Amino acid sequence: MSTDLPSRQREILAGFNSKSQIKLQVFNHSMELFNQIKEILNEMSNDLNDLLDSNDRRIRLEYRDRGKFEAELKFADDVLIFSMHSDTFIFDRDHPVWKSDYLKKDPNRGFCGIISVYNFLSDSIKYNRPDDLGYLVARIFINKDKHFLVEGKKQQDNVVGTFGKKQLGREELVGIVESAILYTLSFDLLVPPFDLVKVASVEQINDKIESAKLQTGKRMGFKFNSDDVLED
Repeated sequence: MSTDLPSRQREILAGFNSKSQIKLQVFNHSMELFNQIKEILNEMSNDLNDLLDSNDRRIRLEYRDRGKFEAELKFADDVLIFSMHSDTFIFDRDHPVWKSDYLKKDPNRGFCGIISVYNFLSDSIKYNRPDDLGYLVARIFINKDKHFLVEGKKQQDNVVGTFGKKQLGREELVGIVESAILYTLSFDLLVPPFDLVKVASVEQINDKIESAKLQTGKRMGFKFNSDDVLED
């Protein structure tokens, strides 16, 4: 057993070094791109506000940096929260991305950082309604080579096939942000089913009187589907 120990130690060290380097690369790329997203959100809010006809602050875009791993863009009745996870993930073995030649050639390309985009009602944040529902609009996966994959609403088919074809840069990030905003603008608040709200507790009513805290969500009581917007 002792004779095997040095070789196993070398194997452990090699594994540590390899995996640590990959995860460090992924984190650094994700952090760099997330900071670019913050810059884009700030610039976009300023540029669009200059083009708005109204000076009413309630309909202007507002950008807020919520810390190292979060950013917020408020517009109209909506808020988009951009959130970067600090950890590195790998796609599960049943994910179709593993069928691509890109990952077959180098499975370590399957390690990714994740930037998620959530949509909340602005009043949910304003009135601190902790039970209100938000919805995942998009997820951006970034690997060690800075290649990317986007899962999102109203996306084109065969996005897995594009993984490894292009590095994620400013132009692509602008497109992702614009798509998230456009989807959110078309994702309206539905009247909840009558049976879902026909009974209310005294506590709920008191909370509502104090700070409008009855639970709200764009699809509360409905199944949230992948393309859940009304077409024109």
